[in-house]
Amino acid sequence: MKLRIFYDSLCPLCDAEMQHIKSLDSHDNIELQDLNQADFSIKYPEIDFALANKILHAQRADGSLITGLDVTYEAWAAVGKEKWVSLLRCSLVKPFADKGYLFFAKHRYRISYLLTGKKRCESGTCYR
Repeated sequence: MKLRIFYDSLCPLCDAEMQHIKSLDSHDNIELQDLNQADFSIKYPEIDFALANKILHAQRADGSLITGLDVTYEAWAAVGKEKWVSLLRCSLVKPFADKGYLFFAKHRYRISYLLTGKKRCESGTCYR
């Protein structure tokens, strides 16, 4: 495992992206952990649930934490598709992309509904 991603499976777009990344993960580099699992705080006491529910969090194999679009970039890189999102980490684009991500994260359920027609999922994950 290169990257353990703590994500919100109740968000239709979030869940779809994580499942897509995992489907490309032929070397098992990504581990997905749902923030909404009943024993999340017991399994991962080092992760602040409230903060992780506001901004995407991940833990690298060395134990270091990353957040936001850095997680997205490293996840796509772990499955060999970093060029899809590398522009988001360029020095000129990064500040704007990060602000855009924070807007998305704050309004992810509304944006998911507008783009997919699906509201917050009831339980478990949206597409499994």
